[in-house]
Amino acid sequence: MTVKDANAFYIGGEWVAPTGASTIEVLNPSTEEPVATVALGTAEDVDRAVRAARAAFESYSQTSVSERVQLLERIVEVYQSRSQDIATTLMAEMGAPAGLASTAQVGAGLGQFTFAIDALKNFQFEEQRGSTQVRYESIGVCGLITPWNWPPLLIAAKVAPALAAGCTMVLKPSELAPLNAVIIAEILHEAGVPAGVFNLVHGDGPTVGSALTSHPDVDMVSFTGSTRAGVEVARSAAPTVKRVAQELGGKSANIMLDDADFASVIPRDMGDVCANSGQSCNAGARWLVPESKLEEVLAHARSAAEAIVVGHPEQEGVQIGPLVSQAAYDKVQRLIRAAVDAGATVVAGGPGRPAGLDVGYFVRPTILANVTNDMEIAQEEIFGPVITVTTYSDVDDAIRLANDTVYGLAGFVSSADLERARAVARRLRTGMVHVNGAGLDFAGAFGGYKQSGNGREYSDFGLREFLETKSVFGYAGS
Repeated sequence: MTVKDANAFYIGGEWVAPTGASTIEVLNPSTEEPVATVALGTAEDVDRAVRAARAAFESYSQTSVSERVQLLERIVEVYQSRSQDIATTLMAEMGAPAGLASTAQVGAGLGQFTFAIDALKNFQFEEQRGSTQVRYESIGVCGLITPWNWPPLLIAAKVAPALAAGCTMVLKPSELAPLNAVIIAEILHEAGVPAGVFNLVHGDGPTVGSALTSHPDVDMVSFTGSTRAGVEVARSAAPTVKRVAQELGGKSANIMLDDADFASVIPRDMGDVCANSGQSCNAGARWLVPESKLEEVLAHARSAAEAIVVGHPEQEGVQIGPLVSQAAYDKVQRLIRAAVDAGATVVAGGPGRPAGLDVGYFVRPTILANVTNDMEIAQEEIFGPVITVTTYSDVDDAIRLANDTVYGLAGFVSSADLERARAVARRLRTGMVHVNGAGLDFAGAFGGYKQSGNGREYSDFGLREFLETKSVFGYAGS
């Protein structure tokens, strides 16, 4: 499949040449062959983009709500017309199966723009409290840094609310899967986003990411990525005291209560974890099951794992593709082997590639039993189609195990008794809880507790991240 190189940056409403000459290859993780090259920006490129955003902020921040609604509606129209281009690109640069790329991946990005329209229409930018007016105003120039695993979703979850809030921005997408961002920039241009409001600079974290987060004319940084990288973003941003909103890692527990229908719950939850090859920060890959139900759980889990079809993205019937890179593959293999060395038991899958897939970063859907919470694999984010199974003695023990992590992004609970599930959900120290298989809802808030981050995205929660609060005392007069 043919995709475009990412050899230019979108700055000030135009595609411009980088100031440097460095490039890297974008590899197709299914074939390990290059599909395009991407230019690596410099601090000078970032400065050009920030200056363009700063120049555009004065006028764009003063646009009306109706003007911004109309702009977002045009973006939705153009996005829909380019959906297949995005899907084809995702198949090439991240190995997403055709079905996943054209539905969940593309649809999630579209959903962020449509929900931002609703949030913008209903948000009250001014409120009266006695004689004081409280105003919610655009925060300014925003640095947006996104990862590679759900690119349209994660780009749109920042760009859409930033546009809705009246902000201007500079986007740095992941250099591992940057090509879809080029299409999104083209969409925004065609939809009529004013010059300088949106800018795109490709590059790596230590160079472009650091220059963006430390830039004195950037008012806010919105970052999605690993907790380790998030710490560095916060350090880089601290000297200029800019706002930093972070969506970071997770190690989400899935508590199956003893009255759950395991025959239906386990295939469902196995599919959810393995979707996108397990490369989701909120994946409920840490299963906590009753001691008395272990053998039943493992039998269903083995069958579910063995039924998953792994393969090349264009092949019919393929459910999961490869991991994104050699480094990602190596990490997953290391964690599986370390778990076995520590006493875990392979129920399905295990180290190595699936049969017949000798090239590409493919991983076998894996179930590991006899995992205890002190093992590395129970505490470290895996980011692959690997599930650990740990037993608990009672509900209090399950909740203790679930909360025994530095992360707090998501939690999952299944029970035949909805009130039992709700009671567990209230006790989980996570920003999100999925009850009985409920999926993400873009009308809710996405984000976590503890080292899973300090911001929220989606709907009006995401919009608020891009707003400052101003109190005008005496506004109503004497």
